[in-house]
Amino acid sequence: MAEGKGVETQKALDDFDPPKKPKTNFYAFGCAILASTTCILLGYDIGVMTGAAIYIKKDLKVSDVQIEILLGIINLYSLIGSCLAGRTSDWIGRRYTIVFAGTIFFAGAILMGFSPNYAFLMFGRFVAGIGIGYALMIGPVYSAEVSPASYRGFLTSFTDAFINGGILLGYISNFAFSKMTLKLGWRMMLGVGAIPSALITLGVLAMPESPRWLVMRGRLGEATKVLNKTSDSKEEAQLRLAEIKQAAGIPESCNDDVVQVTKQSTGKDVWKELFLYPTPAVRHIVIAALGIYCFQQSSGVDAIVLYSPRIFQNAGMTDDTHTLLATVAVGFVKTLFIVLSSLVLDRVGRRPMLLSSVGGMMVSLLTLGIAFTIIEHSESKPIWGIGLSIAMVLAFVATFSIGAGPITWVYSAEVFPLRLRAQGVAAGVVVNRVSSGVVTMTFLSLTKAITFGGTFFLYSGISVIGWLFFYFALPETRGKTLEEMEGAFGHFGAKSNSKYKGVENGNGRVPQVQLGTNLST
Repeated sequence: MAEGKGVETQKALDDFDPPKKPKTNFYAFGCAILASTTCILLGYDIGVMTGAAIYIKKDLKVSDVQIEILLGIINLYSLIGSCLAGRTSDWIGRRYTIVFAGTIFFAGAILMGFSPNYAFLMFGRFVAGIGIGYALMIGPVYSAEVSPASYRGFLTSFTDAFINGGILLGYISNFAFSKMTLKLGWRMMLGVGAIPSALITLGVLAMPESPRWLVMRGRLGEATKVLNKTSDSKEEAQLRLAEIKQAAGIPESCNDDVVQVTKQSTGKDVWKELFLYPTPAVRHIVIAALGIYCFQQSSGVDAIVLYSPRIFQNAGMTDDTHTLLATVAVGFVKTLFIVLSSLVLDRVGRRPMLLSSVGGMMVSLLTLGIAFTIIEHSESKPIWGIGLSIAMVLAFVATFSIGAGPITWVYSAEVFPLRLRAQGVAAGVVVNRVSSGVVTMTFLSLTKAITFGGTFFLYSGISVIGWLFFYFALPETRGKTLEEMEGAFGHFGAKSNSKYKGVENGNGRVPQVQLGTNLST
């Protein structure tokens, strides 16, 4: 009898043990990596144009305004791809949309590499921009839809990791081809971008289709197989399937391999539900998603990355080789901190990391503004100015990459309901690229009008506004399944962010219990 009581006591104690963290699902891991590689294309274009612009200006004899337009216009070109990507991905599927994106960018890279003049180069960037627009929209959507909730943030954050990886590759390409002749060097820098796009296009053919898209098309048998491979357990796969079926309007009792779906997500009436007649929750989601996309770029990150050689030169650095090496350091720091962010995102949560990140950006930009104000009012360039400018640029990209960079793509991809996800993310990418285009196409003009110091003060002020917006408008989403995400929205203000009091484990959410609660009921 005593032995039986001992067993019961041990069993009761075991009930209080924390649940074991699920093992890494390497299949879902591989799918998310392949999908996110599309974002290398944007990163490579940003990175390679940073150095290539120096040689393009010398070779083609163009002005600073033409360089601003050349560097920033691709963000506006990408709007075409982003606007089309939502409908395309609902029509042909997430996987083949990724293939389409890689093919378009491949053609754009070839055209840029063979550009004989400025006009032809702009046409090549137009084609590449459409491919980038497709890639930016579809990569995060696919990753979010294929990932289990336990580490969806980690897998979806690969989007920004690969953007940063692409930037680093672009910097390395700048340095590798900088010793070639003036006419050949920058063309090689741009043309080599066709290689990663070709590899990506071939690699994604090994991925399965998104289980959510398959269910929306009535292909339940295929969706079940994918969910079994990408979930932490069979039970989770069944739960995810049931939630997706409910969102698609398919009865839970229906288990046929192929069913007729009357509530297909083809984009019809989606825009009305998003912008004209939204529910309070959907309105909150749209504001939060579009806001985070806007403030991510309005902080000036693309301008600082694209024009980092110009920033270092105005701080006092004169040697082109040293300038390019400094930009490579920027790429390494961005990549390092985005990897760190990916490792802790699902443990710490979206809000704490985002608010800390934007706070660090504010301080870095403010310090950079003070440093350049002193430099610009000095008769000679003080040696400390070079060191401080490099340190603050590195601090800015580090704090950006640990929060605002990756969380933007994670958050926006997971908050939209299934029926609105493709078009919602597409709208967010449009806002993101417009913001980036405005910033990159006005940076040099701003520095001439209000000085470098004044420009950095302006970006710091925008970051302050962004921090306040994130604090009051963005609830925590960590641990929630995509189908229950809508319930977290609809209430603005700091109090709404603490509305959910659940304790999260590796598999999702567990309700809190108060001391004295009868656990057997």
